[in-house]
Amino acid sequence: MASTLVLVVVFVLDLIAFALAVAAEQRRNTATTVEDAAKKFRYCRYDSDIATGLGVGSLLFLLASQLLIVAVTRCLCCGKALRPSGARTWAIVLFITSWVFFIIAEACLLAGSVRNAYHTKYTTLISSNPPSCETLRKGVFGAAAAFIIFTGIVSELYYVSYYKSNDAITPYARDTGVRMGNL
Repeated sequence: MASTLVLVVVFVLDLIAFALAVAAEQRRNTATTVEDAAKKFRYCRYDSDIATGLGVGSLLFLLASQLLIVAVTRCLCCGKALRPSGARTWAIVLFITSWVFFIIAEACLLAGSVRNAYHTKYTTLISSNPPSCETLRKGVFGAAAAFIIFTGIVSELYYVSYYKSNDAITPYARDTGVRMGNL
């Protein structure tokens, strides 16, 4: 039987990761071109860098959620074999799908956090063109938030189907082997 406590803890961890990713999307860096006091050159001034910390926090909460599911189900490959049934098939499909969604979400969070922390240091001391104040594109943390939701749903379905296939009743109560003595 699937543990309700594990489902609730995974749901809360995924919810926190989602909230942090949405907050990171809302608090992305913005930059403005500023001229120095002596008016000799222009440079980029960036506002708050909180989105990087929010993105990393979301990454860690999603990682904790996935590690909890993997530890509880023994990564599907360790432990006793699952009984043949439709639930086993769904468990395998959902296991692979949850890892694909997890990797996409983690990649978006990591790339968004790194790119958001990047600040251009160029000035216009040599050229007269204003510096290019590069910032993170809109939607990177939003895509991560969407994949966090997908990961949470699929990993919880995987957990339930894993335990459903583990608790399945064996269809044959008798010995199903071929007896060599009857030949």
